[in-house]
Amino acid sequence: MDTALSRSQYVRWRTAIFAIFLASGLSIATWASRVPDIKLALEVDKAQVGMLLLGAGIASIIGISTSPAIMARTGARLGMMVSIFTFASGVALIGIGANVLGSYAVVLIGLVLFGLGNGCVDVMMNVEATAIEQHSGKTILPLFHAFFSFGTVIGAGLGALAAQLQINVFTHTLVIAVLIAAIGVVSIASVPRRQEALDPSVDDGEKPHWRDRMHVALSAWREPRTYAIGVVMLGMSFAEGGANDWLALGVAEDHGGGTALGAAALATFSVAMTVVRVFGGPLVDRFGRVAVLRILAVAAASGILLFILAPSLPLVFVGAALWGIGASLGFPLGMSAAADDPAKAAARVSAAATIGYISFLGGPPVLGFISEHIGLLNTLFILVGLVVLSGLFSGAARPLRQDEMSTPPVAVKSTP
Repeated sequence: MDTALSRSQYVRWRTAIFAIFLASGLSIATWASRVPDIKLALEVDKAQVGMLLLGAGIASIIGISTSPAIMARTGARLGMMVSIFTFASGVALIGIGANVLGSYAVVLIGLVLFGLGNGCVDVMMNVEATAIEQHSGKTILPLFHAFFSFGTVIGAGLGALAAQLQINVFTHTLVIAVLIAAIGVVSIASVPRRQEALDPSVDDGEKPHWRDRMHVALSAWREPRTYAIGVVMLGMSFAEGGANDWLALGVAEDHGGGTALGAAALATFSVAMTVVRVFGGPLVDRFGRVAVLRILAVAAASGILLFILAPSLPLVFVGAALWGIGASLGFPLGMSAAADDPAKAAARVSAAATIGYISFLGGPPVLGFISEHIGLLNTLFILVGLVVLSGLFSGAARPLRQDEMSTPPVAVKSTP
């Protein structure tokens, strides 16, 4: 007979999903930090490196888009395990292609596997994280996203150390791939099977056909609230992705600060975002999602405007910090809003995450194309408009009333 999770089972579940968020960030920073060494090993030019990056980005979007179908077939628990092994294999294959085989094609295949696996797990780990938040009754999703940021910081640091010690890409990526796979195995063992996550039923009774589970997984795309929440996430995800790709270049070239100050400004943005994600949950619990989202939209829009128009570099850094603060919670709070109804949380979180991640990955390259015609700083005014739109739609994140939910909250069941 199934029983509700005990306190120790809940803590193990929460810790496991923290670890998976961290592993995802670690994998991204691992290969990104070795791009210069991969370029040298393959003896390719920047255009060919750009094609590698494009391959990873397209694969990530495919992984994100297909994750509802995969989750409908396997459930979030098994889907995460397969996805983790997929992107861990991709990380290892990148190193094999770079140093063992010296093959551009093998590196590209590795990046495609990396993108597919990471795209899938990004959606599924958010499904699990929102369920944990529902179980705890507190806003903790921003903290999960902070662990992703911790993973990128650790990965970048290890990458810099490996490059400094002249450890080749193959050795570095193989060690990280094994570590990620181990994190996956240990973590999944602590993740309970949940009907709400489309996992196969815990009991021995008749299981819904996968087509029925697929119908549930796609149901959120027929709901107007999904798209309203999606607008909130689109603006903030665009702002975050735009900063990651273009903030450093804007400081280095358009503001004349040079590459070192460009990197420092991006670090300022990242630290500001991470700090708010670590400590923002209690503020949301006190003031509410909608009020916090509106305040952060004002902060982000003000920060981007200051970044664009600032007459001096110190003010540019202030703008970068406000930009990071403002963009910090749009994505996780959108996830929280999508998960308000436990019975439909998996489908709605999957849909919202798909909108957010596609904006995060696909939006910044669009800014690059536009900037070729009107300049980078002028292009960033687009982000201001999207952030303002996000703030105007923030009312969509209002918590659902009990009478707006399809069913009362369901207790999470433990795995036998």
